[in-house]
Amino acid sequence: MKKPELLVPASSLDVLKTAVMFGADAVFIGGEAFGLRAKAKNFSPEEMREGIEFAHAHGVKVHVTANILAHNYDLDGAREYFKELKEMKPDALIIADPGMFMMAREICPEIEIHVSTQANNTNYETYNFWYKLGAKRVVAARELSLNEIREIRSKIPEDKEIECFIHGAMCISYSGRCLLSNYFTGRDANHGACTHPCRWKYAVVEEQRPGVYLPVYENERGTFIFNSKDLCMIEHIPDLIEAGIDSFKIEGRMKTALYVATVARTYRKAIDDCLESVDKYRQNMDWYKEEIAKCTYRNFSTGFYYGKPDENSQVYDSNTYVNEYIYLGTVEKAEGNVAFIEQKNKFTVGDEIEIMKPSGDNVRVKVLSIKDEEGTEMESCPHSRQKLMITLSEKPEEYDILRVKNKD
Repeated sequence: MKKPELLVPASSLDVLKTAVMFGADAVFIGGEAFGLRAKAKNFSPEEMREGIEFAHAHGVKVHVTANILAHNYDLDGAREYFKELKEMKPDALIIADPGMFMMAREICPEIEIHVSTQANNTNYETYNFWYKLGAKRVVAARELSLNEIREIRSKIPEDKEIECFIHGAMCISYSGRCLLSNYFTGRDANHGACTHPCRWKYAVVEEQRPGVYLPVYENERGTFIFNSKDLCMIEHIPDLIEAGIDSFKIEGRMKTALYVATVARTYRKAIDDCLESVDKYRQNMDWYKEEIAKCTYRNFSTGFYYGKPDENSQVYDSNTYVNEYIYLGTVEKAEGNVAFIEQKNKFTVGDEIEIMKPSGDNVRVKVLSIKDEEGTEMESCPHSRQKLMITLSEKPEEYDILRVKNKD
């Protein structure tokens, strides 16, 4: 079986490094403009240069998003942006807009162009169209079944690559093209500013009775009528490989390092096990499922891969995440049993926490002491983003993730 690329999101330089260390073959990131995640931290030019250098030093590729649907006023800035990217040398640009595509081809023809899922790529003729224009890869619309992907694979050139989302949030609108956010808040989803109104709770108001809210029920289970379950294909890796998909893409360019580490490490092991032996992959299924549930999610489904979703693909009673583990921080440096971290959530001396290692091991440890940057002893660390020195009962290593089971 052909080895697929594992493509992992990164919201910041620290998360990029986590993705690289926890098993990504490639990462996709966004700059400060022209991508569809305006609320993500995103990368300054300096951070992007450092991230590309770090990834390349570890044999990992970097794809940069420029997938807005551009207006006239975007084009001058986009032209300058492509000139900057030409000097940074990412491995690919992810683009949806034909005008942006042609501009990128003109300015940096040596960089691969991958056509974003936002371009609604649902048939083999569309793939062939982009191939003739010089696109190396097309990202499939999330609305395609595996049977449709197999047919596309059979009717496009062998060197034309197919990229598919295999894990993460699903959008209620077709391939993410949505006007709800624009209508309600003036924030354009197609310019990266989506406020996610599909996750909101809705009611009906009768004109003559203002202020009287009548709940909208999909059925008796609840009122979150647009709230899709998350996609998860960890149990179906052989089918994805057999369909001829070249790149397995994880959604989540606004997620934490814990999410990225958890998903990257789990899919890395599942893919490698499957390529070694499908029997080995089947035998380790309980571990994959247990680990993948340790990152935030809204229950799981298989999306459109095995047919059109039905009422069971929605979450009606809540718009909150399942959150089994809490992210404490990433080890920036280690000296003996001391971990240097930027703290993300509160923990206390005496707590039992877990070291999550890129190798796949999870090591339970006890927090023996906490000190701030000046060396002052602390019983707990309630302030987010505080730099800490933590003594643990086992030796940590750089890039280890520290997490603790959520007691709520």
